Amino acid sequence: MTKKIQKETAASCGTLRERTRRAIVQLLKQEGRLDAETLASHFGITAMAVRQHLYALQNEQLVTYEEESRPMGRPAKLWQLTAAADRFFPNGYAELTLSLLNSVKQAFGEAGLDRLLDVRSQQQLDSYNQQMKGKRSLKQRLHKLVEIRTNEGYMAELQTQGDGSFLLIENHCPICAAATACTGLCTKELEVFQAILGNETAVQRVEHIIAGERRCAYQISQG
Repeated sequence: MTKKIQKETAASCGTLRERTRRAIVQLLKQEGRLDAETLASHFGITAMAVRQHLYALQNEQLVTYEEESRPMGRPAKLWQLTAAADRFFPNGYAELTLSLLNSVKQAFGEAGLDRLLDVRSQQQLDSYNQQMKGKRSLKQRLHKLVEIRTNEGYMAELQTQGDGSFLLIENHCPICAAATACTGLCTKELEVFQAILGNETAVQRVEHIIAGERRCAYQISQG
């Protein structure tokens, strides 16, 4: 087999894997929680092959599972999409959100829009604080924040830096269209992070999707 044929074969296999995984995402969106055996029956492949695809999708933070007891044998894993998978589906709310923001600005001016953002930020802060109960150290709170933001569709992750600081990364922004039109949303989210992590913690945005970066990233260190 020539190198050209090998490359073409590898590319073909990669494309087939990608199509199968996207088809799994589509079916989970339509049907809700499913086990590997049920998914396998839909695609005419083995349950083992489906599990390999599911674990790959789990590594991408696109699916997760819950175990369900069965009368016989081990509990079954019921797979479902995470909020991060929403990016594969049309976002009909982006246009509505932009329209509402513009309407608020026209009706109430910049002051009214600022007030709206303040209310949203306070609601967000209250929700985050509720979920942070019992998380006292900075690292604990950061891991919880990553979990919260991932559930909201931001595909968040945390990296520990060599100097002991942290890098909070968000690989996706589900409110990108609104944030582009209203940069105050990003400003408020940075303020929420600061409030959640405490005044003794320094939070600085070092990468920004709105500025053309691939992701948003925040450098976080404790004073």
